[in-house]
Amino acid sequence: MSGDPYEILGVKRDAAQKDIQSAYRKLAKKLHPDLNPGDKQAEEKFKQISAAYGIVGDEEKRARFDRGEIDGAGTEQAPRSYYRDYASTNGAGGRYQNASGFADFGDADDVFSSFFSRRGGGQGQTKMKGQDRHYSMEVDFLDAVNGTKTQVSLPEGPALEVAIPPGTRDGQTLRLRGKGEPGFGGGPAGDALIDIRVRPHKFYVRDEDDIRFDLPISLHEAVLGGKIRVPTPSGPVTVTLPPNSNTGKTLRLKGKGVPKRGGESGDAYVTLKIMLPDGSNTDLASFVEDWPAGKTHEPRKSMGV
Repeated sequence: MSGDPYEILGVKRDAAQKDIQSAYRKLAKKLHPDLNPGDKQAEEKFKQISAAYGIVGDEEKRARFDRGEIDGAGTEQAPRSYYRDYASTNGAGGRYQNASGFADFGDADDVFSSFFSRRGGGQGQTKMKGQDRHYSMEVDFLDAVNGTKTQVSLPEGPALEVAIPPGTRDGQTLRLRGKGEPGFGGGPAGDALIDIRVRPHKFYVRDEDDIRFDLPISLHEAVLGGKIRVPTPSGPVTVTLPPNSNTGKTLRLKGKGVPKRGGESGDAYVTLKIMLPDGSNTDLASFVEDWPAGKTHEPRKSMGV
């Protein structure tokens, strides 16, 4: 596939890398074959945007494309030789001017020997790295947070072991070097680029490197406090709950969030939520009915009602 990668992705030539990545992800989500089964047109467009992102999504390849060294398909372009590179004004060096007054190529052997030497030592073939292949993979929330190793089967090859680093984010791209398209002319193979999609968790929510979630507590625990077990992505921990803990109170569990580079981790923020027992409870109802303070308590007074 050839063409202007910028036009294919719908971005300007001076777009920032993050804007190019955002445009690709938006199109990939819309056109992915898994979401458009049997739609050949969507499949072809998905291939086009993947190939385009393989060029301008890679800063080095993008720079080479902008300089005209490779085309929209990543194919190496022949070096451009101009008359001024060879022209001279005196002696034998002036062989680029013929008797008719027109500039010509003079000694063609010099031109072509220079050309082929740049193309691979006179073998007439450029060594070029193969194109990258783009894939997407879903991982569980806790696997993305804690890291894991998993097997992934690529359509064009055997199953590969992929290491999901701790702290992997939704939308992050993992690079498997040498697992892309074969190289050309003895060049190295391209890479496999795997876009990670993190499945939502049933109660954890990620906030940068922190984790937030609601924690149900009983009325007994809320009133009297005490030690309670709290789940975290890295495993349960024991927390001391202060007496008279209201719904909405937030506890901070330092270092129980998402691992960061360098060994540190974010924090977990636990918002308490008082839960009454399921079904009716006559003892509790009788207690509340006879509880004097409960009759005078006005929890909505601050709201003006």
